[in-house]
Order: sequence, then C-alpha cells, then structure tokens
Amino acid sequence: MTREVGRHEGLNEQALLLAAGLADLAVSTLGSAVGTVRGLLRRSDATELATQAEQDLVARGRLALDRYAAVPPAHLEILARHALARRSAVDG
Repeated sequence: MTREVGRHEGLNEQALLLAAGLADLAVSTLGSAVGTVRGLLRRSDATELATQAEQDLVARGRLALDRYAAVPPAHLEILARHALARRSAVDG
C-alpha cells in the first residue's frame, strides 16, 4: 500500500510540474509575441505589412475551407453518371 501512495504522490507531482511548465511556456511565448507586435507597430510600413498579412490570412482561410469543407459527390450520384455514360456509349 505504501507503493501506491508514493506512486499517486509522484503522479500528482508530475502533473503539477507539467502544468507549471506549460504555464511558463505560455507566458514566455506571450511575452515574445507582445515584443514582436511592438516591433511591428514601430515600422513605417506597418499599414502595408498589415494589408499583406490580411491577404495572407484570407488565402490561408480559403485553402483551409477548400481542404476541409469541400463535400465529395454522393456515391450513388457517381454510379448514376457512370451508368449514363455506359448507356450512351452502347447506344451511340
């Protein structure tokens, strides 16, 4: 039973350390992002840069929608088209 208690304490400690590590990573990433944004705002071509970023995001969004939202044609519809094509080939 002592082993089980020690193991649970070890898992709790590991979970706590993992959460603390993730929090530290988030804070440092956020700090770095804020510094980058401040640097970008100081640029003289910030408007042009923002326009290019917007165009890039729109293009990425369009690609993502094309990749994930495109509905493939129904299976029976494909079969019906093949059957019509065969019938046309035999009749013609």
